Amino acid sequence: MDRRTFLRAAVIGTSTSVAFGFSVAPEALAFPAQTGPSPYGGLRAADSNGIMLPQGFTSRVLARSTQTVSGTGYTWHSAPDGGACFANGTGWIYVSNSEMSSGSGGASALRFNSSGSITGAYRILSGTTRNCSGGATPWGTWLSGEETDLGYIWEADPTGAQAAVRRPALGRFSHEAAAVDPDRRVIYLTEDVPDGGFYRFVPTTWGNLSTGTLQVLRESGGALSWVNIPDPDGSPTRTRKQVSGMKIFNGGEGCYYRNGTCFFTTKGDNRVWAYNAVNNTIAIAYDDNLTSNPPLTGVDNITGATVGDLYVAEDGGTMEICIITPNDIVAPFLRVTGQSGSELCGVAFNPAGNRLYFSSQRGTSGSSSGGITYEVTGPFRTSL
Repeated sequence: MDRRTFLRAAVIGTSTSVAFGFSVAPEALAFPAQTGPSPYGGLRAADSNGIMLPQGFTSRVLARSTQTVSGTGYTWHSAPDGGACFANGTGWIYVSNSEMSSGSGGASALRFNSSGSITGAYRILSGTTRNCSGGATPWGTWLSGEETDLGYIWEADPTGAQAAVRRPALGRFSHEAAAVDPDRRVIYLTEDVPDGGFYRFVPTTWGNLSTGTLQVLRESGGALSWVNIPDPDGSPTRTRKQVSGMKIFNGGEGCYYRNGTCFFTTKGDNRVWAYNAVNNTIAIAYDDNLTSNPPLTGVDNITGATVGDLYVAEDGGTMEICIITPNDIVAPFLRVTGQSGSELCGVAFNPAGNRLYFSSQRGTSGSSSGGITYEVTGPFRTSL
């Protein structure tokens, strides 16, 4: 028995559920994503921005930390991290967190017109700490998580018109990402610690995050259930220590919901998980130990395209954003060169799906003041 077959058998033999692919038919069983050819072909030589891209794609530098965004009077924040795009009239807005400590974090925004030109840049959240990732809501707000012990989720207005609001009902812990499930009217939350939980928040009133119930995923006898957290403020007992049998995830990172499945990443074991909310099952969608020559390591932020492809950014690794296709192929989509002291984050598509945004948190300098935020344009596929 070769190593991959042995490892797959070991996975299936656990109570983690059979590792199924995330093809269009969610009931289909498949191996976890395997190394293979990208639908966009191989990467070409690095462009003038140091980015290796497939044929037909180009990159653009939008903003640099501590420098004024071109055409605006706004200084871009340091340590850019998680991000998302929001429709704004005929244009759109890209929001980006700042993973700075001691109240120097928060989030900023870039506003674009219909042709993709930057028309404004501004702050939407200030005075918070280590804003790592988050998630967009269907009602047009940005949920920004503080990756610190007893951190909060903050709800911010991408336009900057309304002041950001702290949402303690979503629990106090080392928040990473959030993904909204409009079908069940819940919000999934990841926790970035080695013994973290996978949570969901059930608002009392959909669209209003001021009150509701925080739950954590528990596993018992191979069956999964959602259990209420008795004390969401995490004091004196941390939320992840309150429910016996809580299913543990090693370093929760990015989180993305689509069509009944919440995909999330764990950096401690380089996995992408697929929580099937319809059937209440969970599976390993990608594991770097379950494929040969794995292109994806240091898994971090995750997003998806409407066609079904997932895009996962690396924290370290070979500084790539990798694509995972609906037929369970994983391959590099782009690689950033000359920035080995950084990490890639903030992956998000504009509403039309033809521009991809991301940041290199520490850029070429390896310092939080050297962050760079990019845009990639090209022939993103619209059908399989």
